[in-house]
Amino acid sequence: MNSDTPLQLLQQTFHVGIGVSASILETLQDPQKRNQTLSQLQQEISQKIEEWAKKGETTEQEARIFVEQWLNQPSPSKTSPYPTTSTKASVNQEIQQLTEKIISLREEIETLRQKKKS
Repeated sequence: MNSDTPLQLLQQTFHVGIGVSASILETLQDPQKRNQTLSQLQQEISQKIEEWAKKGETTEQEARIFVEQWLNQPSPSKTSPYPTTSTKASVNQEIQQLTEKIISLREEIETLRQKKKS
């Protein structure tokens, strides 16, 4: 449906509507044509159903493979939510260093205050 202007699109849509209406009337009026059209539609539907079933099977297999691969991936090392002994030691050491730094900074501030008062 290639149209250059909205007017051509409208005209083409009109022609499609008239063509569909004429085909339906011809099919309803002629029993042989009606049977032929119904038979053709049934075949097309059957073919589509087969096509969709095959696609469904393929998709199911692909999904199973994907899920199996995803489940069989090596999981990242599971860590305990509680710190280990080595982690506790390093955290305690860091806390001690920070505490000493705070004490040092307080002493420095106090020294600067004393100098400012003098």
